Amino acid sequence: MSAARTVLGVLFLLFCAQMTLAETVKGPVTGLPMPRYVSLKASEGNVRRGPSLTHRVDWVFKHRDMPLRITAEHGHWRRVEDREGVGGWLHYSLLSGKRTVIVEQDMLELRAKPTLASPVNAQLELGVVARLGECDPEWCRLSAQGYRGWAKKDVLWGVKPGELRD
Repeated sequence: MSAARTVLGVLFLLFCAQMTLAETVKGPVTGLPMPRYVSLKASEGNVRRGPSLTHRVDWVFKHRDMPLRITAEHGHWRRVEDREGVGGWLHYSLLSGKRTVIVEQDMLELRAKPTLASPVNAQLELGVVARLGECDPEWCRLSAQGYRGWAKKDVLWGVKPGELRD
């Protein structure tokens, strides 16, 4: 019985060390956590193959406020990816710290409070981009198209599973 406890204890310590390491990765340019979420500030953003204007434009993001995940930094450039994992390099001036999410469940219910027993304020369609507000371990407060309410975090792209926000 004590050998099993020892093994479990070692596994727990390894897990904690891995989580601490994952939380301490910082961007080499900004010193901000990596990866992290931002949104597209402009109505169009050229996604380049590399971090400079001399690199080829592979495609153009065309949805203002679209959430993106920053995965790398180089000078004034940020390597980003969308919810489908499609990515490339964008100039930092095209990005905003304003947080948004994409709804990944059709007819997602926005509730008055962060509980399933709370009344439904509105329903959001699959793919709607919503402004991200406060988050607890399981729920986030959203606003979209004049509606506000709480939604389960696990059906949103643009927020980390354990992320807390005030």
